[in-house]
Amino acid sequence: MRSFCWACVAASVLAFGLACGQATATKEITSEQLAKLLEDPSKIFFLDVREPSEISALGSVKGYVNIPMSQIETRLREIPKDKVIVTL
Repeated sequence: MRSFCWACVAASVLAFGLACGQATATKEITSEQLAKLLEDPSKIFFLDVREPSEISALGSVKGYVNIPMSQIETRLREIPKDKVIVTL
C-alpha cells in the first residue's frame, strides 16, 4: 500500500506540472526529508487533486485543499507559488 501512495503522489505532481504547462520533474524524498518539511507547515500547501466522487468514497484528509484535476487549469490562482506543494 505504501508504494501505491507514493506512486499516486508522484503521478499527481507530474499531472499538476503538465496542467500548469510546465515541465516538472518528480522528486522522491526520504521520510526524514518529509519529516523536516513538516516541521514548518506554513511552507507547505497540501493539495488534494481527487474528484468529489473519490473523496466521497474514500474520505478526505484534514488540512488538504481540494482542487480536482479536472479544475486545476481554471483554479491555478488558488495554488500558492511560494510553498512546497504536497499532493494527494
